[in-house]
Amino acid sequence: MSLIRNAFRRLHYPVDIIAQCVRWYLAYALSLRNIEEMMAERGATVDHSTLHRWIIRLVPLLDRAFRRHKRAVGRRWPMDETYIKVKGEWKYLYRAVDSTGQTIDFLLTSRRDAVAALRFFRKAIRNHGEPKVVTIDKSGANTAALATLNADKPEKEAITIRQSKYLNNLIEQDHRNIKRRIRSMMGFKSLRRAQTVLAGIELIHMILKGQCHHPAGDGLSSAEQFDLLAV
Repeated sequence: MSLIRNAFRRLHYPVDIIAQCVRWYLAYALSLRNIEEMMAERGATVDHSTLHRWIIRLVPLLDRAFRRHKRAVGRRWPMDETYIKVKGEWKYLYRAVDSTGQTIDFLLTSRRDAVAALRFFRKAIRNHGEPKVVTIDKSGANTAALATLNADKPEKEAITIRQSKYLNNLIEQDHRNIKRRIRSMMGFKSLRRAQTVLAGIELIHMILKGQCHHPAGDGLSSAEQFDLLAV
């Protein structure tokens, strides 16, 4: 049974329409009302609040499904944080990629400090194993978090910390794709909703990078790979 059928007790729309609307919102610079109008032109009446409910309900399930098929990543991680506005206040999106640009992980937090950075690294390590090298800027918080991870390790097993703002261009460039999608939105009303939508945007971004290794996904477009997870 499809992920969408499992997500809702009753389905008032075909699963392919639900999947398409969710993918459009996450992948393109469209508002919920834009998608509502586009579906109306195609003869389907879908309220923007219904679209929002679909996204909030489905993205966590899609994220879990994707992670089961995510390609292995490298052990050299450029890491950085960027700013996201939630309810009029700046929050911090921690992100890392490997040396080839594949997304490692991400975490939205209210604060930018050593505790938040440590939460991010522990999440990334839990999902992907420990890195060999982490490249960061001159942030003292990120350095402190890595020092905590290294504290009980023998020197030969410690994570190597490289601090250089110029070596971090790869992750800074990768931020742009996420920020470009967020720019067209009306703004996030809560941290929890922001975390959910950002996870969906990151999921689409990873599929576009070719990070989905589904056994039935060879030769499929990014849209078809998304549908394979959802439908």
